[in-house]
Amino acid sequence: MPTPWFRSRSVLVGLMLATRPGPAQDSHRYERRELQIPMRDGVRLFAVALIPKAASAPLPILLIRTPFSAAREFATPALPAALQELGEDGYIFVCEDIRGRFGSGGEFVSVRPQRDPSDPRGVDESTDAYDTIDWLVANVPGNSGKVGVLGNSYRGWLAALAGVGAHPALKAISPQGSMADTWLGDDFFHQGAFRQTQGVAYAAFIEGTKGLSIPEYDQFEFYLRQPTLDALAKATGVGDLPSWIGFRSHPAYDAWWQARALQRVLTKPEVPILNVGGWWDEEDLLGPQITYSTLESADSVGHNFLVMGPWSHRGWSQQGGDSLGPMRLGTNTSDFFRTQVQRPWFAWYLHGKGHSAFPEALVFETGANEWRRFDAWPPRGARPTALYLREDGRLSFDAPPTTADTASDAAGATTLDAMHTRAYDAFVSDPAHPVPYIPRPDDGGGWGTWLVQDQRFVDNRPDVLTWRSEPLEEDLTIAGEVIARLFASTTGGDADWVVKLIDVYPDSAADRPGLRGYQLIVNADILRGRYWKQFDRATPIPANTITPFTIDLHGQLYRFRKGHRLMVQVQSTWFPLYDRNPQTFVPNIFLANVADFRAQTHRVWHTSRYPSHLTLPVLS
Repeated sequence: MPTPWFRSRSVLVGLMLATRPGPAQDSHRYERRELQIPMRDGVRLFAVALIPKAASAPLPILLIRTPFSAAREFATPALPAALQELGEDGYIFVCEDIRGRFGSGGEFVSVRPQRDPSDPRGVDESTDAYDTIDWLVANVPGNSGKVGVLGNSYRGWLAALAGVGAHPALKAISPQGSMADTWLGDDFFHQGAFRQTQGVAYAAFIEGTKGLSIPEYDQFEFYLRQPTLDALAKATGVGDLPSWIGFRSHPAYDAWWQARALQRVLTKPEVPILNVGGWWDEEDLLGPQITYSTLESADSVGHNFLVMGPWSHRGWSQQGGDSLGPMRLGTNTSDFFRTQVQRPWFAWYLHGKGHSAFPEALVFETGANEWRRFDAWPPRGARPTALYLREDGRLSFDAPPTTADTASDAAGATTLDAMHTRAYDAFVSDPAHPVPYIPRPDDGGGWGTWLVQDQRFVDNRPDVLTWRSEPLEEDLTIAGEVIARLFASTTGGDADWVVKLIDVYPDSAADRPGLRGYQLIVNADILRGRYWKQFDRATPIPANTITPFTIDLHGQLYRFRKGHRLMVQVQSTWFPLYDRNPQTFVPNIFLANVADFRAQTHRVWHTSRYPSHLTLPVLS
């Protein structure tokens, strides 16, 4: 039986608002109205309003802008489950189709860049949000003149853009699990490596007419059969869709991507903003973090807030939240966020009720399983500490000893082999036999938890390098940015570098037998090696030459418990989530031919001169 398009995991991209309806009686509380809202250029946008029937006073408006059908998200007068707690305080809820989607007129442009400010007739998502708010406060009965905007995933990006040139009535916004930079580390690329499953499925859903059907039960097999990205585009019918044309035409971080990067547009908090994200977000891990850090540098009035929890994409919107995959968290983290954080935050800024004593950063410390309040993020007490990849698969906070290491950076691998018999670890990376990112068969069902899968399923592969520490003698907490710095060489002209920081549970976990020896990803990401010099231009990796690579693994607050081990894995394929690097340099991998894909030998060096390591933000 053919695989339906939605089994391509990431295609849902947080499509719905957790649309499970609320209690049946909730439908009697709201009047559902369909609206046509005019924009400055004459285009009308479709929206659905849920207006409380028995309000005793004017109410603020909470606006959600979506590319995924307002009529479906607010299909009935019943409030969606994810909004139930907010509904207790009284709001007029409005969900609006963005330009060119479903009931709205105009042309849809995916991740629309901002208009030219010199064009008085230009439109973008910020101007559409402004015009929407302007119309709502003037035309929706019973509103107080105050508006908030919230949303998750793509909707979160739209919520953030409402804060650019904000309408005077806009008093608070909360982008949640928002994409920010879809080249650097969100949906479509991660530091240059193309997220092919996400890119294919997204283009097919958002711009195609037939969705995406994958016939194989194990999607790994389907993607493996497509030898090039061009073949994949033809097999899935996405080659002529605008998003795919954008991917193919702009593989580097050029002006096209930079114009779509939220952190280059939303540079100061014009209104209070609550950034929300999950540490194991499989789609938009970077977005909330880079948005918060960008705004923080310009926040002189205390408008910028951050919440990071132990969640996958949109996990805070789900009921409960006491676990993620195998991790027991000891508390209902999602319910806590919605009732104790989101609800009082909007109540203060839109109703003027409650308190304003919100922490700058409210962050969940997994491992300790407790919420921590910080007056700055990353916390000021965290100190950068190097964790070195050492010989014999050891991981240590002690640097490699000084040696008679006088080899030139440009020396050939053969010469280096002769001089340093234990100076590196090597593996053969073969594009024909890539490392899976999730245990097979990959039927699409594990998309939301693949980042917490036990990594023992790849630990013994010859194309995955592993280093591990001795058992910790005391707890170790990291709080902030984790950066990997590899000194590596390849026999080819290009290579991807995947780095994973892992918590290895002890074999003696008697209370949790299923976690004995479990290898849990704490931080992980990928760099396409051709961007080792700069992101906006591909540069060949000189063959057989030790070359520095920096891989941003992003932030985390995590406690490694006493008796656990730290582990680092390095590999060069993560398939089929990411496309395969040919490992011979070609100007554009989207145009690579079958003959360009070749197995190559990669070496990761760990000498005093070439000390490959991770920098951990250790919190005292």
